Amino acid sequence: MSSNINPNNIDGAYPVAGQDNNSQGFRDNFTNTKTNFEYAAEEITDLQNKAVLKAALTGSTLNNDMAASLLSNAQLQDMSETVVALGTISGTATIDYSAGPYYTLTTSGSVSLSFTNFSVAGTVSRVRIQISVSNIAHTLTLPAAVSVGTSNIQGISSNVITFGKTGTYEFEFETNDAGTTITIIDQNRNLDPIYLPSSEDLGDTVAASLAVTTSYFSTAAPETSSLAAGAAGQVKVFAMYADTGDMVITVTNPAWGGAGTITFNGTGQACTLMYINDVWFCIGNNGATFG
Repeated sequence: MSSNINPNNIDGAYPVAGQDNNSQGFRDNFTNTKTNFEYAAEEITDLQNKAVLKAALTGSTLNNDMAASLLSNAQLQDMSETVVALGTISGTATIDYSAGPYYTLTTSGSVSLSFTNFSVAGTVSRVRIQISVSNIAHTLTLPAAVSVGTSNIQGISSNVITFGKTGTYEFEFETNDAGTTITIIDQNRNLDPIYLPSSEDLGDTVAASLAVTTSYFSTAAPETSSLAAGAAGQVKVFAMYADTGDMVITVTNPAWGGAGTITFNGTGQACTLMYINDVWFCIGNNGATFG
């Protein structure tokens, strides 16, 4: 900013010692001094209201709210971000972007995310959420606006994420239209639907989980199960480790047609499926019968 203060309009050599001095010179100096003080007060107040400060000025509270002003050509070093800890919760978790870019929570039940206060359209907002899942029965429901990148998220169906095992998961959410459309990015799991370490003990009449790769089973009597449609490139393995009755699994969108069933009737039988072009293909089989 250009200052209005003019030190040159004050006559520093006036009054002259040892002679009579015109009183107008006193009045001019006093007037110009007063005017410069007024300019100084206005400019200092303007700086106090608008400057970014390292600490609060005496008698004030620090407020470095930039009000979405542009900061350009800056080099950052040793920067940190605000963490908002929601604690152990269930139900709705409100993610207020204006409160901070990083959230943590631990589930005590299923959680639904709600986003507020993203920056205006035409700018990008990013927020990361670290979720500690304490029970695989706890699901994470995303708002409908989260519609980009969902096909790469393991265990997701209709914007509900089912976790194959307990542990800590981290997701990033990004929007450039103030939250109308939100992209999800998995920060700590393979973006491919394959997640080989995960498995389940599949029970009778229970649908096979799409959140885990392997479903193994033993039968005490004839049993049944089912497999829903998968995600592109997803792999699913079935394995029988003890046999006292057949296990018949009915598959949605089977590439082999027919009734879409896979029958296991002997210990050690197993097969591997892959979801390709919206159907399940068998890419490996040891003894199972397809119908």
